[in-house]
Amino acid sequence: MKTVMFIGYGSMARKVHEMLPKDIKLSTILASARSAERLKREMGESVTIITAVEELIKTPDIAIEMAGQEALKEHGLKVLQKKIPLGVVSVGAFTDEKFAVALHDAAKTQGVNIHLLAGAVAGIDGINAASLAGLDKVIYQGRKNPSGWRGSYADELIDYDSLEQSTIFFTGTAREAASLFPDNSNVAATIALAGVGLDETQVELIADPALTHNIHHIVAEGVFGKLELSITGLPLAENPRTSSLAAFSALRLCHQVNQVLQL
Repeated sequence: MKTVMFIGYGSMARKVHEMLPKDIKLSTILASARSAERLKREMGESVTIITAVEELIKTPDIAIEMAGQEALKEHGLKVLQKKIPLGVVSVGAFTDEKFAVALHDAAKTQGVNIHLLAGAVAGIDGINAASLAGLDKVIYQGRKNPSGWRGSYADELIDYDSLEQSTIFFTGTAREAASLFPDNSNVAATIALAGVGLDETQVELIADPALTHNIHHIVAEGVFGKLELSITGLPLAENPRTSSLAAFSALRLCHQVNQVLQL
């Protein structure tokens, strides 16, 4: 039986754990110090709880990060140095060029892969394939109800009380968007890294009072033709701030650990 380690055990990881295929076992959770004791009581002897990579006794077949950019930066390099393949949900961390290079070099040295998960969007495989022949333009639009932007840098750009219609409040590169809106950077970074890069991918962020769900819209044009895709993202029932599709992208990686045929 193949084994997986989760970095973090929030609502996303819990959903993935709940839906793991029968031939994949969650062997280890790498948790924060503040949640480790609670998880030990909850999991009992079935799952090993650690707070640092150095505490690993049995090496899992793959580790999947679902804990945020800071956790990835704290543990990701050490996971790769243990020759453990790494799945990454918090792709926004790769906007830190020094960190991205360090992970890339460690993975290459140790002969293991880093899997950048598609997260809350689709079409990443098509964008990546098209980039091999040449892309002229990639635009990502992130559209949310104004309440979804509150508490971010958007507070300085939007007059929420007077907003009556769909309004673009930010236009810039994926790198600029990730810097100003770190909590919303994973999708833009994933699209950028699959296609034309962080400095060439254009991002538009939109506040729309008519919306009840987030909408991700991607346009890519190049030698291949034109790709246009919209995703209406539904959150996990357990946590309205977590994309259900992002959780399922992590689950898909778990399924692929034992698959001979991968689509």
